[in-house]
Amino acid sequence: MASTIYERSRPGRRAFSLPPCDVPERRLEELLPETLRRRAPARLPEVSEVQLVRHFTELSTLDYGVDTGPYPLGSCTMKYNPKINERVAALEGLRDLHPYQPESLAQGALELMYTLERWLAEIAGLAATTLQPAAGAHGELTGLLLMRAYHEARGRAPRKIVIPDTAHGTNPASVVMAGYEVLSVRSDGRGGIDMDELAAALDGDVAGLMLTNPNTLGLFDEHIVAIAETVHAVGGLLYYDGANTNAVLGLSRPGDMGFDIVHFNTHKTFSTPHGGGGPGAGPIVVRDTLAAFLPVPVIVREADGRYRFDYDRPQSIGKVRTFYGNFAVLVRAYAYIRALGGEGLRTASEAAVLNANYVLAGIRDLFDVPYDRRCMHEFVVSAEPLKQYGVKALDVAKRLLDYGVHPPTTYFPLIVPEALMIEPTETESKDELDRVIAAIRAAVDDAARDPELLKTAPHTMPVGRLDEVGAARHPVLRQRCPEDGV
Repeated sequence: MASTIYERSRPGRRAFSLPPCDVPERRLEELLPETLRRRAPARLPEVSEVQLVRHFTELSTLDYGVDTGPYPLGSCTMKYNPKINERVAALEGLRDLHPYQPESLAQGALELMYTLERWLAEIAGLAATTLQPAAGAHGELTGLLLMRAYHEARGRAPRKIVIPDTAHGTNPASVVMAGYEVLSVRSDGRGGIDMDELAAALDGDVAGLMLTNPNTLGLFDEHIVAIAETVHAVGGLLYYDGANTNAVLGLSRPGDMGFDIVHFNTHKTFSTPHGGGGPGAGPIVVRDTLAAFLPVPVIVREADGRYRFDYDRPQSIGKVRTFYGNFAVLVRAYAYIRALGGEGLRTASEAAVLNANYVLAGIRDLFDVPYDRRCMHEFVVSAEPLKQYGVKALDVAKRLLDYGVHPPTTYFPLIVPEALMIEPTETESKDELDRVIAAIRAAVDDAARDPELLKTAPHTMPVGRLDEVGAARHPVLRQRCPEDGV
């Protein structure tokens, strides 16, 4: 491995030069309080510009992403992001708009947003959309606030939200943030909601049900229509966690299933950038009975064809984000949907389901398959059989790194012991799927032949097995130079 930036450091080397400071010392003291001033110069590496560039370029080659190889991270839909979407988002007329631009000078942007809202409503099978939420979890919170406003407008104040035991971790967190109580129900032997337990949980104090369909087991709930009817019968609403929508585009619509509120993860379903803590988008689509409560402003189209922001919405829950959402991300989603069209979106989902079932067929003999049904876009297997070698799901995941494949999601959903959740997405070719299958089979062969290989993996990465628990509980949040002993 190349030397570190500190090892390349030599006194006097510089990657830049700054002009002399022309601010008087007295003025500096006024601008910068004593408590914020350094008492000694920062101990930073002293390198030339070319050394600095090479350092960061080498770091970039160590990063793994969808542009590097298969990324079968279950329930995350790490699909390839077409570069044409990036070019569209960088068009001068879109890139350089200011949020305070007069509406008369931003008609193109308003038309794009208005059109995207209509498309998302059609895909969801519902009536109205807001693009404001910045991510899926933010969309969940927004949806729950809409649910609260809906009930309050009817003079009701139910306190509970039902979620299944396969729910994403953000679901119960959002429920609590919205001021509700979590009421969990178990899954049945087929991997769907247990209908008897659901019926026992429902009463007039239930505001709604949050559900992912297909769920985190990669299974479509066979009783979804009956579930919707049961929840609606007690006055509750159905919230659709759109994390797994990539499995059903053009095949089924949440609104037709009976859902009242839907969020989309544009980074999962509509191929906008994913991961790294960057901007996201979690648009919300609702039934017509909830449209009045959507965040302001709402984009409206006038009779003359012009667009404007409408703030006169007395029942609105108000803003949930500054301005109008993460516009550049939404432009990418618009470009993706525009390029594929309805038939293309359906084909993408069909390919995602086909690819998942292909990978499952290639490895099912190695693991336990807890719910032995045809999966949708992802599937979950259990690495319990490997315990005979002293190997766990985490060890398999780490060993896959040595074979050049990003690990799947591990230990989720929690109802499956030693879970491996695998989602290849539609953007991987058969050759790449075969490579994923071969890597998993090789890792399991290693477990039987030499378990220590897995227990100490990875062996080809810049760093070996990390103490992940220790790192989470005792993080080092600042860089230290070698003299600090780190």
